[in-house]
Amino acid sequence: MRSRYLASISLAVMASGFVATLFLPKSIFVSLLQGGFEAGLVGGIADWFAVTALFRHPLGIPIPHTSLLLKNRNRIIQSLISAMENEFLNKESIENKLRKLNVLRYASSLLTKLLSRRSVRKSILNLLIQLAQRMPLDKAAPYIQSGIAAYIQKMDMRAAADTVLAKIMNDRYDEKSFDYVLDEGANWAAKPDTGIMLGKLASEKLNEVKVGGFMGFAVQAFAGFMNEEKMGTMLQNLLLSGIRELKNEDNPYREKIIREVRVRLFELAGDETRLDGLKAWALNQLQGEGTESFIQERIEDLRGSIIHKLEEEQGNGGRAVFTVYRSIVRYVNKQPEWIAAWESRLLSGIIGFVESNHYRIGQLVKENLDQMDDASLVRMLEDKLGNDLQWIRVNGALCGFVVGIVLSLFQL
Repeated sequence: MRSRYLASISLAVMASGFVATLFLPKSIFVSLLQGGFEAGLVGGIADWFAVTALFRHPLGIPIPHTSLLLKNRNRIIQSLISAMENEFLNKESIENKLRKLNVLRYASSLLTKLLSRRSVRKSILNLLIQLAQRMPLDKAAPYIQSGIAAYIQKMDMRAAADTVLAKIMNDRYDEKSFDYVLDEGANWAAKPDTGIMLGKLASEKLNEVKVGGFMGFAVQAFAGFMNEEKMGTMLQNLLLSGIRELKNEDNPYREKIIREVRVRLFELAGDETRLDGLKAWALNQLQGEGTESFIQERIEDLRGSIIHKLEEEQGNGGRAVFTVYRSIVRYVNKQPEWIAAWESRLLSGIIGFVESNHYRIGQLVKENLDQMDDASLVRMLEDKLGNDLQWIRVNGALCGFVVGIVLSLFQL
């Protein structure tokens, strides 16, 4: 420490000056210097003793009321803990500071800055990929299977059927299903192979018809006039024309078919025997030997799809991560009451945590200080306070020198 060397030099200067004046011819000026150096030497030694007595015994001699810091170590630690707990870091000041914070806004701003970095987004996606790869989904299949079975077992099939039926009617799924069947039938009827098949089938059935008289003659004449290709084309056109008419919402046959379908659905929804049979069949299928492996395969397929999407997004720089975050923030910003409620909950939780753990501040200080031995504690205090204390020695020597000169003047 430079101040320590300066203090020692000031004391050495005072001692050297005092000794030098002893050998100089006596005069008023020498007497003044001698008085100044003498007082400076006394002041420097006194202040050296005082400063040293704070940390250790001067010259290793156990003089009473020296090594004050070590003798009062526990009292000093307790005073330091009390000052930190009750003055510097008291509960009220911490609570007042926390209440001024907007936790959610600060967290949102911090997340926005982080997610704007490409490396952070890719790191998040990489973490999600690792989680998806390491997740023990093979153990989930039995739980999913038993959970579905328990749900079906408790299910009220009559209520479920009514709910499904109401959904079908409200969203017109019966008509959509009927149109889907018609579209698939039209696609099938429009194929060239379908015409050939229909013509061949019609020709075979005409040949099997056994009708006598004039009717038989007419059938045979028709069969002879129409070959397989013509009959196939004719039947194909008839099917396509009928399908087109059935797709017309004003067609009476369409209304009749859909009405009949709805009647059957209502009958099925009210048939408890069939519903119980359907429930038993579902449970039997679910508890079969291959169901668990089927669920496991579907889970693995889902895992693979998720990992593929995450890897694809990682290659794109993770823009979807920021997009999802931005959508969440925009949605949350439209809910000011929700934000205020959560802000209050977070602050209450943080303040409660601080209040319940405030005593740990003192414990932490005490534990850290207790881990230090006397030499380490003294060294730390000297490093923090030594410079200023050494200047006390320098000032003591200089002040003593000036006072000594003044006193020598009064003496003269």
